[in-house]
Amino acid sequence: MQSGPSNTNKSAVAFLWDESFLWGLMAYKALTKSTLPFDLVRSADIRNGVLDHYKMLFVPGGWASNKSRTLGDSGIRAVRRFVESGGSYLGFCGGAGLATQGKGGMGLLDVQRKSTGERVPSFSGRVKLNVNDHQIWEGIIQGSGVRGQESVFHAWWPSQFVVQENADIRVLAAYGDAMHDAFSSDLNVGDVETSGGWEKFEKIYGINLDPARLKGEPAVVEGQYGQGRVVLSLVHFDTPGDENGQEVLVNLWKYLSSGTGRVRGQGSEVRDNSITPAGARCNVPLQNMCSELISLGERNFLWFWRNSMLLQWRRGVRGLEYNTLDIMMREISGILADKNTEQCTQNADRTLEKIDETLTSFIGKAKKLLILERHALQKGPITYIQCDDPEIQCLRKELFGSAKSHGGMFKEVLDAVDECLFNLLNER
Repeated sequence: MQSGPSNTNKSAVAFLWDESFLWGLMAYKALTKSTLPFDLVRSADIRNGVLDHYKMLFVPGGWASNKSRTLGDSGIRAVRRFVESGGSYLGFCGGAGLATQGKGGMGLLDVQRKSTGERVPSFSGRVKLNVNDHQIWEGIIQGSGVRGQESVFHAWWPSQFVVQENADIRVLAAYGDAMHDAFSSDLNVGDVETSGGWEKFEKIYGINLDPARLKGEPAVVEGQYGQGRVVLSLVHFDTPGDENGQEVLVNLWKYLSSGTGRVRGQGSEVRDNSITPAGARCNVPLQNMCSELISLGERNFLWFWRNSMLLQWRRGVRGLEYNTLDIMMREISGILADKNTEQCTQNADRTLEKIDETLTSFIGKAKKLLILERHALQKGPITYIQCDDPEIQCLRKELFGSAKSHGGMFKEVLDAVDECLFNLLNER
C-alpha cells in the first residue's frame, strides 16, 4: 500500500479513500481526467503519520459518521494537527460534514449540519449557485470583485450547513434556484413546479421537498483552523460530465495545494465509465450479477440512470446501495481487462473469489426484495425503512441492517469490493 513519498519534499494532495465507495470513485475519475496530483491513502496511513508528506487532505463524499469511526480518535487528532500546523483540508458533501461540529464531525470549522427534519434531505441534480468573488471560480465567473453571480453545478442528496453566528466563516457560494431537470426525492422539479407545487407532496411524503427551501443557504464555505485553510462544499464539483465542476477542481488544487506530485492521467487514457450496453459481456463474472440486478430494477420501473455513474430511484427502495455495488464492480472489471500483469489479475481474482458466495447470496435476496417492494408500491406508499410487510422487513434488515447508513450483508460485500478496487487503483 502506498503511504506517500519517502523524500522530504511534500506532495500535493492526500486523498482519503475510506468509506467513500461510489463517491470516492467518482472523485478519482474527475481528478484523473483533470490530471490533478493526488495519492490515495487510508485511515491507517493517517494514524501512522502519512499527512506529514502532504500539503492538502481531500475527503470525498460518503457517510461522515462512518469516516469518523474509521479514522478513530487518533486519526482525527492527526487530521487536526495537520490542518492546525498549516495543511489544507477540502471536503465534498460527506467529507465536508466530517469537518463540521457535532456528532461525527472533527470540528475544523464552526459550522453544524441541519437535522434531517429541518433540511431538504433528498434533493439531487443541477442547481444554480450564487457565488462570491474568489479564485476558485476563475474561468467560470467573469469579472473581478463582483458578488452574487450565478452558475450551475450539481448537488447529490446534500446535507445543509448552519454557520454559527459571529463565526469567522466566509460563504463562497449559496444555493440559488434548482434547475427543472433536478429531483427532490423521486419527483422531478420541473414537473412539480408546473403542476401545482410542492405543498401536497410534502404532506404525502412527510418531509421537506421544495428546493426553494435551499435558496440562500450556504453551499460552499471557507475558514481557518489554526494556520490551515478549510474549504467545505456540499456541491459535487466531481460530477461526471460537469465542465464547470472540472474548472473548479483545478482552481481548488491551485488554491489549496502547491508544488508537484504524482499526476494522474498523464501519458495514459482515462477509462470511460459509460453505461455498459445491453447484452455486453463483463470481464469479471460477478459483475454480470450486479448488472442483472440493475436491469431488473430498470424493467420494473424502480430506477433509471441520471448520468454515467448515478441512478435515480423510486421512493420506497434503496437505490444508492445497488448503484454503488454495480459501478464499483464495473470499474474492477474494466481495470482487470486493461491490466498487463498476471500477478495483479490473480490478486484481484483471489479477493473476488472470497466474496463470491456472499455476493451471490446478496444479489439473489436483493432481487427477491425488489420484486416484493415493487408489488408493495402498487398497494400504497412505502419508504426504504418503513413497510408493513414482514417478509420485506426481514429481508431489509438482513441485507442492509437497521440504520440508514451502510450495514448488513451489503456492507460486508461492499468492504471486500472496496478493498479490491483500492488495491487495483493504487497499482496504476
